[in-house]
Amino acid sequence: MPRSVNTVASKARRKKILKLAKGNRGARGNVLTVAKHTVEKGLQYAYRDRKVNKRNFRSLWIQRINAGARQHNMSYSELMGKIHAKGIDLNRKVLADLAMNHPAAFKSVIDSVK
Repeated sequence: MPRSVNTVASKARRKKILKLAKGNRGARGNVLTVAKHTVEKGLQYAYRDRKVNKRNFRSLWIQRINAGARQHNMSYSELMGKIHAKGIDLNRKVLADLAMNHPAAFKSVIDSVK
């Protein structure tokens, strides 16, 4: 009896990897063994950078809040300390948005803290 190989599944597996490697240059995009390494490494970077992305955004929000606070003669740490002491539940994302897009609302937050 001839050997049975599941061609459909094998081809699907290869296609899946090559689809993920699409857009890579040279052999990285069309040679299975090379593409496999590229895709694997790319997925590792994607996993790592989902966490890094959160860090980057937090640091951006802090810079924006700091810039807004300094326009009202207050430092970032001073502002955040007073916000927590007063029990104002606004996170950094919202504060950064207020500081950038709604300066009047941000000023009212600072006035309520002073």
